Amino acid sequence: MSVVERYHFDESLFKRLRARVADGTLSDESNYVRGKIEPLPSEAFVPLDRALVHKGQEAIDRGEVAAAVLNGGMATRFGGVVKGIVEAVEGRSFLEWKLLDAERAGVPMVVMNSFATDEATREFVSGLEVPPPLFFSQSVSLRLNPDGSLFEDDAGTTSPYAPGHGDFVHSLRREGVLAELRARGVRLLLLSNVDNLAARVDPAVVGAHLAGGRPVTLEVTEKASGDTGGAPALVDGRPMAVEGFRFPPSFDQSRISVFSTNCFVFDLEALDRDYDLTWLYVEKEADGRPAVQLEQLVNDVTRFQPTTYLQVPRTGPQGRFFPVKTPADLEAAREPLREILHSSVAD
Repeated sequence: MSVVERYHFDESLFKRLRARVADGTLSDESNYVRGKIEPLPSEAFVPLDRALVHKGQEAIDRGEVAAAVLNGGMATRFGGVVKGIVEAVEGRSFLEWKLLDAERAGVPMVVMNSFATDEATREFVSGLEVPPPLFFSQSVSLRLNPDGSLFEDDAGTTSPYAPGHGDFVHSLRREGVLAELRARGVRLLLLSNVDNLAARVDPAVVGAHLAGGRPVTLEVTEKASGDTGGAPALVDGRPMAVEGFRFPPSFDQSRISVFSTNCFVFDLEALDRDYDLTWLYVEKEADGRPAVQLEQLVNDVTRFQPTTYLQVPRTGPQGRFFPVKTPADLEAAREPLREILHSSVAD
C-alpha cells in the first residue's frame, strides 16, 4: 500500500487547494491576517496559580484527563532521524520522557505520528516498559510547484509531506481516538510538542483550565530576545493566537510581550467538531528547488473557541517551555532539562 493510500490522502481537497495555488488565492500574501491587529490587554493573560493544584488533581484522579503529543512532521531537523526517538537526556528519548511523565501522572497518553515518523515510533515504543499509548497518524498531501503544478522529485515521482499539526484536530476524530478517550471517561486533553520536555502533566495547569471555564486554554510565556513564533492578539476586536509569519510586516510584534508555547488544554467536546482552519502557503526547498506545502496549525482553533491565555513560567524547576528544534539545541539544553525533569511539578 502506498503512502497516499495508507495515510488518508484527500484527493478532492487536494485538487481544490491546488487550484487556489494556481490562481494565486493561496500565496505568501494570503498568509497575512487581515483586519485591525492590536495587543491583548495585560489582564487577558492569566498567571498560573499553583493553588489550583488540588482542583486539577481531583480531575486527574477521576480519570478525566489525558495527554497528547505531536510527533508528526517530516523528521528532517535531526538528519532524517525521527526526533521523538532520539536520545534526549540520560539515555532516554524525547518520547520516552513524555510517556514516563504520563505514567507518573496516571493519565493515558495519545501520540500523533505522520507517515514519516509512524513506523519507527511504533517499533521504538514497543520495546519500552511503559503503558502503550494510543497512536494515530495525521494525513498526507503532495507538494506543489509555485505555479500550482504537481511537484516531482529528480526521479520523477511525487513528493509527499505532512500538512501541519492542525491536522491533529481532524485526525483525532477520524482515527477513532477521540471516541476511545470519551469511552474511558476523559473530558480534558493536554497537548504539547514532543520536543518540549518541560511541558509535563501539571495538575495546576489542569486546575487553571477548569477555573478559566473556557473550552480551550493556550499556554503563553514571556518573550526572550530573539524569540519568534505565534502570539495572542486582538484581530478586529477578537482574541486569537496568530502564528508569527502571519503578522503583516506593518505590525510590530514586539508590542506583544508573550508568545505561544503550542501547549494546550482542550475540553474534549471542543475537539468533536469540524473547523475550517486556515490553509497556509509554505515554501520549502526540495531537491534544490522551491516546493509549496499547504499546512494548517492547531492554534487556529482559538479563532473559533473562547480561550484562556495562561501565562506560565518559562525556566526554573516549574518552567514549562524548553523546546529543542535541532541537535545543537539539544546539546545546549541537556543540563537545564535535567533540572526540570527531576523536579516535582507539585508544591
